[in-house]
Amino acid sequence: MIELKENERLVDLERNGYRIIQNQKGFCFGIDAVLLSGFAEVKEGEQVLDLGTGTGILPILLEAKTKGKHFTGLEIQPESVDMARRSVSLNELEKKIDIVHGDIKEASGIFGGATFHVVTTNPPYMTEKHGVQNEADAKTIARHEILCNLEDVIREGAKVLKPKGRFYMVHRPRRLVDIISLMRSYRLEPKKIRMVHPFADKEANMVLIEGVKSGGPMMKVEPPLVVYEEPGVFTEEIHRIYGF
Repeated sequence: MIELKENERLVDLERNGYRIIQNQKGFCFGIDAVLLSGFAEVKEGEQVLDLGTGTGILPILLEAKTKGKHFTGLEIQPESVDMARRSVSLNELEKKIDIVHGDIKEASGIFGGATFHVVTTNPPYMTEKHGVQNEADAKTIARHEILCNLEDVIREGAKVLKPKGRFYMVHRPRRLVDIISLMRSYRLEPKKIRMVHPFADKEANMVLIEGVKSGGPMMKVEPPLVVYEEPGVFTEEIHRIYGF
């Protein structure tokens, strides 16, 4: 039995009966992580690394949705590591998921080069000077490029990937030029992009992107993913991704 700490609650993931521990006063996972779990392709027998795993949402969802062999989450914040590890235990996934306490900037040193078939990441979206910051708490670190930046994530993701390994990221469309430029500079060839729109008549507020280590130059732009039919009502595709 997992004992919850102050301000913690259990969230039903609607997959395999899995639940995850979240701190209501800390940074909680959002729809971006769930959409990335639906966009990332993990094949049978593959090893997966999630960079900046937070409370472990992506490894747990990907274990539920795919036939991957093993999933590893790397996280720098001790409180998040603790919650992620307890969620892994809660779901009896200790043999399938490891949560490692460490810095994204040192990922290739921690795991070695060419180690994983797939890398996923839902990194901080805001540059250090963008937005309001009061203090470097869990929410601020998760949202702002304080402890790592976009280049750190892409560089280390490329290093730990095996040749032809796949890199999956969710980010903001305003950073798309930077993302593609950095991916190519680290030999991650952009192969697939999908824009996410809150409503059909609104501009995109998220982008999902796949890159292949040392891949050939050809990119597919997928149809837009629309989140809401109307305020508070998910589209059918979003229901399928969530699993309810």
